[in-house]
Amino acid sequence: MSGQNSKTEGALGTGPGVGKWWEKEVIYQIYPKSFKDSNGDGIGDIRGITGKLDYLEDLGVTMLWICPVYRSPMDDNGYDVSDYRALAPEFGEMEDLDELIREAGKRGIKIMMDLVINHSSDEHEWFRQALKDPGSKYHDYYIFRQGKDRPNNWRSIFGGSVWEKVPGRDEYYYHTFGKKQPDLNWENRELRRELYDMVNWWLDRGIAGFRIDAISFIKKDLTWADREPDGADGLAKCTKASRVMPGIGEFLGELKRETFDRHQCVTVAEAAGVPYDLMQDFIGDNGYFDMIFDFRYADLDIASGSEWFKRLPWTVKELKEKIFSNQMTMQRYGMAANFIENHDQPRAASKYLKEAQYNTDAVKMLGAMYFFLRGVPFIYQGQELGMVDFERSSIGEFNDLSSIDQYHRSLEGGLSEEDALRIVNLRSRDNARTPFPWNSGRYGGFTEGTPWLGMTEEYPKINAEAQRKDADSIYGFYKEMIAFRQNGPYSETLTRGGIAPVSSGDDVIAYRRYTEEEEIYCFFNFASEKCAEALPPGEALPIWGNMEAPGIQDGKIILRPYQAALIKVR
Repeated sequence: MSGQNSKTEGALGTGPGVGKWWEKEVIYQIYPKSFKDSNGDGIGDIRGITGKLDYLEDLGVTMLWICPVYRSPMDDNGYDVSDYRALAPEFGEMEDLDELIREAGKRGIKIMMDLVINHSSDEHEWFRQALKDPGSKYHDYYIFRQGKDRPNNWRSIFGGSVWEKVPGRDEYYYHTFGKKQPDLNWENRELRRELYDMVNWWLDRGIAGFRIDAISFIKKDLTWADREPDGADGLAKCTKASRVMPGIGEFLGELKRETFDRHQCVTVAEAAGVPYDLMQDFIGDNGYFDMIFDFRYADLDIASGSEWFKRLPWTVKELKEKIFSNQMTMQRYGMAANFIENHDQPRAASKYLKEAQYNTDAVKMLGAMYFFLRGVPFIYQGQELGMVDFERSSIGEFNDLSSIDQYHRSLEGGLSEEDALRIVNLRSRDNARTPFPWNSGRYGGFTEGTPWLGMTEEYPKINAEAQRKDADSIYGFYKEMIAFRQNGPYSETLTRGGIAPVSSGDDVIAYRRYTEEEEIYCFFNFASEKCAEALPPGEALPIWGNMEAPGIQDGKIILRPYQAALIKVR
């Protein structure tokens, strides 16, 4: 990575790329398996999404990110693709997706799809042919190594070796994630051409862009040398030798030139592990992608994204530091992709608010804190209702591969079954994948059948129907917040304006959004007690918040417990 795409901060720190169409989007992530079941089989589907477009339009979102709906054996819930140009039957037909694109477009809502091109399913025809005939071209579409023993000691993200033996042969294939997810060999030019053709085929169908899964893993250390073991299993994290490796820029630059540059699309990379000093190559006007998900503040409670059984204590002050580190870096080079929940994270109310997870004011404050950061806000399904984590009583109740692996690794590390289960409950990806509660009826109105995954216990109280009737609900707050950002009198400042941290107490996150014409100070009190924070000189006018306007006296703002307040200073 040469750094040839280096950018400088724009006027007033507003960054490059001002005016891109996607900068004013509000993106709503849908996990289709759990959103809405239209045919009673217990699995959400595309028609279920189409049937709820009025709900999404009412909320005010402008784009949907749909998690994978490609044909798949669903070993990792669709992130194991067996046919990139066909849909999984449980989700529907291609005509259903075309209808969703059309109907969403009528409501001013665009569709973004997930793109999974670090690996495929072991049931993909390419891999079947690779196993059937080692002399075929498809064998080199994947990463194979000959020998009686595993080539090295690297550990996969989901636990165990990255190498799986080929039945009947002294040969192993490589998988960063599950053993049914063999990695594609990006060193093969013909494979890359097949992938680019597929990407263009999808963009030509009318989608607005892609969230690109695990893209920082496509380049490996080709020496395949052992690494220093870092676990009780004697293995070493594969991230040390397969994530953001030197030379990855050649692949990413080619991907962009051959696909994204040919369309007016938006791209958001799931590229964990990108150092901040390389961020200039990844985002902005000349970067490989438009935006990137940064997991530093999302993973502040765990040792690493692949070792979340190792819990870490954290404070609001530490959360604030990580958020501002992210914001100031992203501002320098481009725009941030801001989120507090996704399909791989626990519910934000439970993780960030802890014992205050059921406090409506606190949930609203947390939502506003991230929503008005500089960048494009992403909302995960159910976040707008204040959904919380579940508590499962046995490991058998979990579906997520990673959760099951982390449970067993916890036991290997010396934890009791009780402690291992407690940790998995806290961090399981299944927390965000429980079916969406549409009403207080049987299974929350998600399905007329039996849900594929157990519900949370709170759906009789936390559901969309009840909250849409209540203007003071979390849903009502998100609807108002979206409208204020998108169409309010301060929209330009809150979307494309600059950002700078504001000095505040340890339990308060505060920042300034600004243009050359105006300044807005944003305060978020994470404490259960009131506090006072200094304001800059000038007339202070409260313009928005989650409760009655705060008191302002002697040059200070008086914040109630869990208060969010936006103040215009002039």
